Amino acid sequence: MTDIAARLTNVREQIAEAALRSGRRPDDVSLIAVSKTFPLEAVREAYAAGQRLFGENKVQELLLKAEAGRDMAGIEWHLIGHLQSNKARKAAAAHAIHVVDSTDLLQRIDRAAAEAGRHVKVLLQVDLALESTKFGAPVDEVPLLIAAARQCAAARLSGLMLIPPAVDDPEDARPWFRQLRELRDRLVDGGVPGELLRHLSMGMSHDFPVAIEEGATLVRVGSAIFGARQYAVPAGAGDTPAAG
Repeated sequence: MTDIAARLTNVREQIAEAALRSGRRPDDVSLIAVSKTFPLEAVREAYAAGQRLFGENKVQELLLKAEAGRDMAGIEWHLIGHLQSNKARKAAAAHAIHVVDSTDLLQRIDRAAAEAGRHVKVLLQVDLALESTKFGAPVDEVPLLIAAARQCAAARLSGLMLIPPAVDDPEDARPWFRQLRELRDRLVDGGVPGELLRHLSMGMSHDFPVAIEEGATLVRVGSAIFGARQYAVPAGAGDTPAAG
């Protein structure tokens, strides 16, 4: 067993334990292995160990890896880093985009996917803490984004995403995860079809068990699987990191 395979096993065990603690089934939670900055060989190791969902921050890196890894059947590429509107066309090649935070970006993704004859899952990134250094839509704009998403032809709304304020103790992130779940529940209770908000993308390497306990269905885990990052890949202009 490779180091990556062993770490994957450990992360999956933690996911299962956290799900069971919260009265959920382990298969209610999907793991996105965040492969940003790591070579395709690392992705192949994780793939050989059964991993199929991978996350990238930068559009360019996602496209390069997706093309070079076309032989890996069943793989899904998720864009989890900030996306500028002028890159929406290229980003629409992803299977899922977690960082939609404006109607303009949503509509650009929808048009690009429609023109390519494909569908792309989108999640709305919510900025609960209103941090100046973070992206995401304020809570009061989320209903407008949902309404716009329901008019899309090729962009398929499937949930909400959160990057909470940076904290040392994972327990300090718990209130933010809970707030996102409660927001989703309020929206569904208010009439939004549940299938449109099925997923909560929240939780990274240092806090994903807490996120799962608070309702996460997608966790974005990178360093706990691939190890420490070197950040040696070419920068994609305008894309900022979202840690995993």
